[in-house]
Amino acid sequence: MLLERTIPIISPSHKAFPIEVPKQLLSADGQLKDLRGRQLHDLRISVTDRCNFRCTYCMPKEVFGKNYSYLPQASVLSFEEIVRLSRLFVAHGVEKLRLTGGEPLLRKDLERLIAMLSELKTFAGKSLDLTLTTNGTLLAKKAQSLKNAGLARLTISLDALEDAVFKKINDVDHSVQEVLQGISTAQTAGFKDIKVNMVVQRGINDQEILPMARYFKARGIIVRFIEFMDVGNSNGWKMDSVVPSREVLQRINSEMPLLNLQPNYPGEVAQRWAYADGQGEIGVISSVTQAFCNSCSRARLSTEGQLYLCLFAHTGFDLRALLRKGASDAQLQTVIAQLWSQRRDNYSESRSTIKGANHRKIEMSYIGG
Repeated sequence: MLLERTIPIISPSHKAFPIEVPKQLLSADGQLKDLRGRQLHDLRISVTDRCNFRCTYCMPKEVFGKNYSYLPQASVLSFEEIVRLSRLFVAHGVEKLRLTGGEPLLRKDLERLIAMLSELKTFAGKSLDLTLTTNGTLLAKKAQSLKNAGLARLTISLDALEDAVFKKINDVDHSVQEVLQGISTAQTAGFKDIKVNMVVQRGINDQEILPMARYFKARGIIVRFIEFMDVGNSNGWKMDSVVPSREVLQRINSEMPLLNLQPNYPGEVAQRWAYADGQGEIGVISSVTQAFCNSCSRARLSTEGQLYLCLFAHTGFDLRALLRKGASDAQLQTVIAQLWSQRRDNYSESRSTIKGANHRKIEMSYIGG
């Protein structure tokens, strides 16, 4: 049974800080760092604020109902605007682009955007790590075209294998089989690197930890178990609902022994654990119990072109306004450098000291997870 909760009514509009373009323009050297020495490495791009799920921890029906006002098309960044901004972020050192939503596969002609982004190269001239997060329900129809367009990797959000539990979470009666078929189709299409993300909530789906680990271990797919986070204001977050990653690891290790692995790259969010029998690995993301602010290398671009420097931010910076007022690449590049170089965000480290309505965080469906 889902926990009772109070849902605040929120406005669909999102305030952003206006940006002044510095008179002295800066060049990019691929090594942009913030005030804590964190290098810009990842850019998450939300391509739509719409989703075909109503997950209770992300877009609950109480808020995102039939009368909810989504962004008008004119407010949404065009593919050309997304590519232009992405190119400037890449010049500053971004090597990984992740397309998110909402549900990104709802964005019309998304394959065209992927093809455009796949032509970008890192500052060192290498191919970008171009990936996408999806709930998987449209993947059976889209997998081959996504692969043909140049998408390198996929992450599937799946919170349970038991159909009744899964349907209660997505709250729109989508079945697990739709997602599993999408994953299978993606493998057939040639995707080698597929990960599954499971948001774990105590009393909701924590009984699915072992079934998820067993199922995907047998299929060579990495599952990442994510602590239920206090993103946004509409998910009824309570600390009592968090299953600490150490508990997740204990449950899995009791049946399938685990060995710690080193990160794939500096700033990797997931802690990696290998199965001791050599048959694959899992990951845990512990943003509540083990804050990783000190190594966070992610920036986020919202559907309407606002730059957020933290997943738990309450206000963004309006890059779209600069784009549409005719700012040059040099001006935009300078603004990005200025914003990141002044960044000091560390919400996960300081959440216990931040209370009340003064910190109204942006919703996950708007900024992407």
